[in-house]
Amino acid sequence: MKTRTAILFCALCAMIPALASAQGTVKDEGTDFGARVSVELDKKLAKGLHLTLEGEARANENFGNFGRYQAGLGMTYKINSRLRAGVGYVFINKLDTDDGVWDPRHRFYADLRGRVKSGYWTFSLKERLQMTHRDNVNQYQTNPNAMALKSTLKLQYEGFASVTPYAYTEFRLALNDPSCTAVWDGSSYSNYSFGGYNDVYLNRIRGGLGMEYTLDKRNSFDLYLIGDYVYDKNIDTNKEGTNLKSLTYSKGFNVNIGFGYKFSF
Repeated sequence: MKTRTAILFCALCAMIPALASAQGTVKDEGTDFGARVSVELDKKLAKGLHLTLEGEARANENFGNFGRYQAGLGMTYKINSRLRAGVGYVFINKLDTDDGVWDPRHRFYADLRGRVKSGYWTFSLKERLQMTHRDNVNQYQTNPNAMALKSTLKLQYEGFASVTPYAYTEFRLALNDPSCTAVWDGSSYSNYSFGGYNDVYLNRIRGGLGMEYTLDKRNSFDLYLIGDYVYDKNIDTNKEGTNLKSLTYSKGFNVNIGFGYKFSF
């Protein structure tokens, strides 16, 4: 028992960013409420092979601002009754609330989803590896090609004729965030050194409840509620990467209601 506890403790410590290297501070962002609306087209190309086109808009800042728009193209293939693979691309345009500038980014992903069914219950696990590219960023404080691994556990009940309730939890692991070392003297940093893109930590835990409603063979709707606990590292340096201005870790909780429509053909 002691050995298992020690292993679990070490694993959790590895997922949380260390503050010791540059004496960072934690900033509590509080709770933000928002909404999401999406539309998806699903085209069956062949047996088990589907092409999807999706668009989404998101509101944040307590419903006061539509600060994110995205559109994506993806493809999924059903390998067998228990395993499905997918790849895709998403264009994201996100508003930086600090300076009011839109920040476009390009995301590429590949995922693998396995599921097990028992009666009316279906349990699934999806692992998604994604890379998000951003132009015109300070490479010492933001990785222009950020990698992340998202693990999603989902449970759904299929005992009703048209309604499928579900619940899920998701963990996002940042794989290559910037790292640095510096000496904090109580008022400023000195001996700053860029450490490369090697910081790995758990920066989001999500939980969600939802209900899918199938109107007919082609039309379906999805209504859901999700909550995100987010923990992000924020490095502020000059463009030359010679001076560390600040190092903070922001934490916050986001609550979103969402509505999605899907047309299959």
